Amino acid sequence: MPTSNAIIEVVGGPSVVGAVINTPFDLIRAVRAGLPVSAVHALMRSGRLSRAETDRVVLPRKTLAHRERIGTLTSDQSDRLMRVARVLAAAEEVFGSREKAHQWLRRPTSGLAGEAPLDLLDTEEGAREVEIILGRIAHGIAA
Repeated sequence: MPTSNAIIEVVGGPSVVGAVINTPFDLIRAVRAGLPVSAVHALMRSGRLSRAETDRVVLPRKTLAHRERIGTLTSDQSDRLMRVARVLAAAEEVFGSREKAHQWLRRPTSGLAGEAPLDLLDTEEGAREVEIILGRIAHGIAA
């Protein structure tokens, strides 16, 4: 699975997050403190998620607009953002490219009860199921 650095790169890297992330515990502290709203924007600018997808699996538009005035996300919102970033980084690692990961995440998959992996990222349980499938794919086990 992806390193903390790979996960942070999905949301724009240390310069956007405003902290050096060398260990998983650095990432935990940053999430608890609340990540900057700019991390959500960096994720969308990268093309990894559209505004509508971000609205569904990370943060509703109205809430994002409210948090923009504050400047940071809550720890729960930051946790959701990192959950999505973790799965995106894992998919890119498994498929070897952002484009292939992008396609796979949006295609319904029989191993996920016919759901598109991206649609399951709105819950921790859904993200775990997607990560299990990615692990199976990475190890050459039929998914």
